[in-house]
Amino acid sequence: MTDLLSHSVTFEPLVPLWLLAALAVLALVLCVVGLLRASPSGALLRFGAALVILTWLAGPQRLHENSHPLPQTALLLVDHSGSMSLGQRNAIARQAADILAHAQAPGLEFRTVNVRENGHDGTRLFEALDQAAADIPPARFAGAVMLTDGQNLDTPETIPDRLRPAGNGSHHTTLPLHVLLSAKGEETDRRLEVLEAPPYAIAGQDAHLRVRVQDAGPGTHDGTPATLSVRVNGEAARTVPVQTGTPQDITVHVAHPGQLLVSLAVSPLEGEVSTINNQTVVTITGIRDRLRVLLVSGTPNQGERVWRRLLKADPAVDLIHFTILRPPEKDDGTPLSDLALIAFPVRELFQEKIRQFDLIILDGFENRHILPRLYLENIADFVRQGGGLLLTAGPEFVGPGSLQDTPVGDVLPAHVPFENSVITQRFRPTLTATGRRHPVTAALPGAPQGLPAPSANGAPPPGGTDGATEGTGSWGPWYRALRPDRTHGEVLMNGPDGAPLLLLDHVDRGRVALLLSDQIWLWSRGEGGGGPQAELLRRISHWLMKEPELEEEQLAASLSDGVLSITRHSVSNDPANTVNVTAPSGATQTVTLHPDAQDPGTFRATLPATENGIWQISDGTHTTYAAPVQADPAEFATLRATASKLDSITRQTGGGVFWLGDSPDTLHVPSARVASSSDLHGADWLAFPARGAHTVTGRTAAPLLPTWVYLLLALPLILGAWWREGRRPR
Repeated sequence: MTDLLSHSVTFEPLVPLWLLAALAVLALVLCVVGLLRASPSGALLRFGAALVILTWLAGPQRLHENSHPLPQTALLLVDHSGSMSLGQRNAIARQAADILAHAQAPGLEFRTVNVRENGHDGTRLFEALDQAAADIPPARFAGAVMLTDGQNLDTPETIPDRLRPAGNGSHHTTLPLHVLLSAKGEETDRRLEVLEAPPYAIAGQDAHLRVRVQDAGPGTHDGTPATLSVRVNGEAARTVPVQTGTPQDITVHVAHPGQLLVSLAVSPLEGEVSTINNQTVVTITGIRDRLRVLLVSGTPNQGERVWRRLLKADPAVDLIHFTILRPPEKDDGTPLSDLALIAFPVRELFQEKIRQFDLIILDGFENRHILPRLYLENIADFVRQGGGLLLTAGPEFVGPGSLQDTPVGDVLPAHVPFENSVITQRFRPTLTATGRRHPVTAALPGAPQGLPAPSANGAPPPGGTDGATEGTGSWGPWYRALRPDRTHGEVLMNGPDGAPLLLLDHVDRGRVALLLSDQIWLWSRGEGGGGPQAELLRRISHWLMKEPELEEEQLAASLSDGVLSITRHSVSNDPANTVNVTAPSGATQTVTLHPDAQDPGTFRATLPATENGIWQISDGTHTTYAAPVQADPAEFATLRATASKLDSITRQTGGGVFWLGDSPDTLHVPSARVASSSDLHGADWLAFPARGAHTVTGRTAAPLLPTWVYLLLALPLILGAWWREGRRPR
């Protein structure tokens, strides 16, 4: 670039400024006095002489500057968001950016900025422009070029401040924004929008979704017929006729609690740019309606307050609680009319409405002629047909009113002999190997490690009667338990001397839990440090009510970033370690699961999964489903290349919109230049205004006039004033 020479005038005063100002004021005062009292013409001549002298004292200098012009910097914003991965858009944008960046435009240089979406709210090119322009000197910033598909989500309505920098005074300069689109023209696209989708729905009822199909681009219009395909988990797809632009209600039956994947796909639009946004997967979690629990306490005890507090705190539970205060055989002569007690509604609870309950809890219940055999058979049938039953057993379990020798005993997972079965000693409950893997007891806070089984002669294992070595856990002690003589089902916790303490069992379609101690309430009192009493009872109750997260055999899968993750949890010592994976296209493969060293009973595997839709995973007994989760839904909502979102702001800045073409081999890249006029774009060129940025390379100063010139100017004025005043009549 050619260096420039500029001239200007500056001042280097010969006296301090305060003195110069004082002299100027004095000269003005004398002039005014002379005008009032002496010859006006003489006073003016003396004031003119004073001004000449004051000008000389101000030291006017002629300044010569040599400056070197600086190149202007334009931002080259290259869109690398998710929508640019379609077709050859990224390749087109990269090649066009390379051509512009290496073009030898005199006085202009480009700074390339790669823009990627932030993962949740789509492409934001103007946010990137604001950040990138922050470290460019305003005088050197020329404007910006965006290479994109036009799908930008932060386009402002007015020109942003970075493109309207302040100049001298209050004047603002408008800098151009040019847009280069990686396509050959406006494209068409069809997208499927989910307007309403409930995240939760009641199991056994219908869930309602509302969707809409939208067409965009040249030649599209609302009311075009299309076909919507709906598929729930692995079921066969059903089709629903829809019209574009019109919301459509879809009904889905939620058959069971747990995750439900609803795959929605609309038929493609002829010639559309992509079908990625023609389909989506909605996740609905099936939940139970309010759970009805019947709690019957055989006698008032310390533990029933724990049960009430636990079950009343759960808003999804309707609790009905009865405590037997006066058994039928008790007769102390008190008239019934004087008793303020509610009669136990035996027939209503155990005959008429027993099927309405999800869980029955018998807490220290001793029959003592309270329930006839028919009602006890109803409880057993309730379990076999899918209900849940929980018993907490104390000494009453081996008394004359024991439930063991009734029809209820047929569904219990243990039998306790009537003699020498009540153990009264201090012990700490421990987890068995199965208990450390079972979701009901796994990872309970403060759990001690399990101990070896007792020896053949019945001697307790090392660690004493606590049932755990001191320091192996923080659970507080209990003081009474029952020793069964036979068990079945799963033993999750051991009591004194390794005897089973907590047992779970499946009975036909129902479930049973048996706690062979009535001392769990001690944990709520903090005895010996307490224990996770509320959490343990909550997990047992929800397992009995078939909460999916507490199933001992679980198969789960998730799909994210193109990777399918499979997790199998099992309490079995030899679980199946392979699963069959079915892709949305129907292709199947067998995958081997590997044990997780950090999580006993858990097996994992991963595999690449690039197909959109619902994937099915099965181990032969359990089946689960997974679907890709769109990392940035806003980015893929609309996929067509378009100028509509950036055209307005581009025209406001004086910039142009250019279509690059649909192939890197036949690009139409406009040339770049610095404008010599107000026109900033043409058919095949774009321009930026000259900002005049420069740096000074040299500076010289000389007096504006020689000193003798000032004397020649002042002397005639002084003499003229003297001559005029000398002729004034006296």
